[in-house]
Amino acid sequence: MAAPNTWTPSSWKSKPAAQGVAYPDEEHLSKVLTKISTLPPLVTPSEIERLRYQLGQVERGDAFLLHAGDCAESFDACTSENIANKIGLILSFSLILIWGARMPVVRIGRIAGQYAKPRSSGTEKIGDKVVTSFRGDNVNGLDPDDRTPNPDRLLRAYFHSTTTLNYVRALLTSGFASLHSPRDWSLAHVRSPVLRTEFERITEGLSDALDFSHTIGVNSGRDGSSFEQGGGRGAVGEVDFYTSHEGLMLDYEQALTREFPIPGKPPRAAEAPKETAFYNTSAHFIWIGDRTRQIDGAHVEYFRGIRNPIGIKVGPSMDKDELVRLLDIVNPDKESGRVTLITRYGAGKIDAHLATHIATIKGCGHPVIWICDPMHGNTSTAASGLKTRNFGTIISEITSCIRIHAENNSKLGGVSLEFTGEMSEDGFSVTECVGGSMELSEDELGLRYQSFCDPRLNFEQSLDVAFLVSNHFKNERGQKHGASDLLYNGLGGKK
Repeated sequence: MAAPNTWTPSSWKSKPAAQGVAYPDEEHLSKVLTKISTLPPLVTPSEIERLRYQLGQVERGDAFLLHAGDCAESFDACTSENIANKIGLILSFSLILIWGARMPVVRIGRIAGQYAKPRSSGTEKIGDKVVTSFRGDNVNGLDPDDRTPNPDRLLRAYFHSTTTLNYVRALLTSGFASLHSPRDWSLAHVRSPVLRTEFERITEGLSDALDFSHTIGVNSGRDGSSFEQGGGRGAVGEVDFYTSHEGLMLDYEQALTREFPIPGKPPRAAEAPKETAFYNTSAHFIWIGDRTRQIDGAHVEYFRGIRNPIGIKVGPSMDKDELVRLLDIVNPDKESGRVTLITRYGAGKIDAHLATHIATIKGCGHPVIWICDPMHGNTSTAASGLKTRNFGTIISEITSCIRIHAENNSKLGGVSLEFTGEMSEDGFSVTECVGGSMELSEDELGLRYQSFCDPRLNFEQSLDVAFLVSNHFKNERGQKHGASDLLYNGLGGKK
């Protein structure tokens, strides 16, 4: 491993890179990357530092992390309606969590940049034809005749990310996120009467609380002294929202890596210049996937040098010693809020691995945030050939994760979910995962299956998960059981 002071945004090129893309025209690629390197950042160092602070709160158990969105975004899905539905679902989910847990929720969307996807093979068979694997819209096309990697797609990814982020910012500063009107967050199409009743119970209680606060003259803003460090946000009218994607395409990530003074950090001496750091300005938070976390690999080399908070996927193949070595590389100073471990074992394997990993982290003293990804270890294939996930299995991994953390004097800090608020043309939720309160069956998967990547929870199934997690926190606080308890008795939720 190179010494820390030898890191540069391009030092990863001296390491072997997993999941690399072979472009037929390297000169074309170089021109595109040069252009991207001159374009404005998508996010700012101040926003990134704000997220680091809030993730420190999650680490200490004073906030909960919701990391959610698409498995892989598509350029065609970049519409105002789809973006509003995604944000509405994230807001609805977080409101349910806040109501049950009585703590802030840090919202990180898999949005505005999640255009690449890793693959286990460089080729795939479609019909009788073997073609280059589809690697996401920023590499090649879904059409079998459009599989040659094209650097221009990286530029398109930048501009689609910019457009998406611009609309998200506009929504969140124009009253869309106001807690005075949560019914505007696309709940109209939810068909489950139990879900609708429970959500309306929460919004009615919230409305009463806000009316009471207004009556006694309580200011809805925060002074920035605790969770909302930095100030300038209204707790009711606006919310913080952060973007993320898997840091898979290192050429692209390097082109958007810029050196800035660290906001709010004073110089070491009175006349010394302000300390600087390299920030990945393509997103607030990026993560290393299970296929690219090699200790001596290019991705770990790149990630160790950026100041952004990062995620690391942890699965059954992660050796405990490898985990410690990895943390020593990416967080040698053991900084708070720097590393989030995203566990994705699968419901059948979590008992064999999570407790060992928790004990390993306790032994090495690294500060981490533990969040559960119950999606990636629980993918199956339906009789029709469509990839799917069973809601009951997803719930099983979440509840096992909560239990194992409690048994090992640890705490689950959040969840990482692949879900979507997208609607089909007939106005109903997508049908990609089976089960949930609507009891979606395999026979119904083909009705509104829209994902070109992994199957996602739809709106109703996502709220099912929200009520389960919220109910766990509510029970921790000793609250009386509500309608959500009745809901989860029927869904196999564990208390």
